[in-house]
Amino acid sequence: VQLQAFGGGLVQAGGSLRLSCAASGRTFSTLLTGWFRQAPGKEREFVAAITRSGGSQYYADSVKGRFTISRDNAKDMAYLQMNSLKSEDTAVYYCAADRSSAYPSYREFQYDYWGQGTVVTVSS
Repeated sequence: VQLQAFGGGLVQAGGSLRLSCAASGRTFSTLLTGWFRQAPGKEREFVAAITRSGGSQYYADSVKGRFTISRDNAKDMAYLQMNSLKSEDTAVYYCAADRSSAYPSYREFQYDYWGQGTVVTVSS
């Protein structure tokens, strides 16, 4: 499975960005999908995850109410809509996929495939 994340960029605080993750190499609907991020000097952390059908979403407390994860299985795409961005959201954002777990997880080790990351910079 290959994952490619894109859509990052420079945005002012309070603004919005939508990240996209394109998947190939396996039927996308069989994969749980998540987003993680790594800020400068910090460890990578969980942001959001979504079930195979897209019916349930999970969020880190730090982004709840501001970010929305979604997917389009017909297009083999996952998305992360980020609103009300803050300077602390500045990070490299990674999409990830899990082929075997029953439910999405915040644990990195449960994800089998990772994209290359896309940089989000929020200026204050």
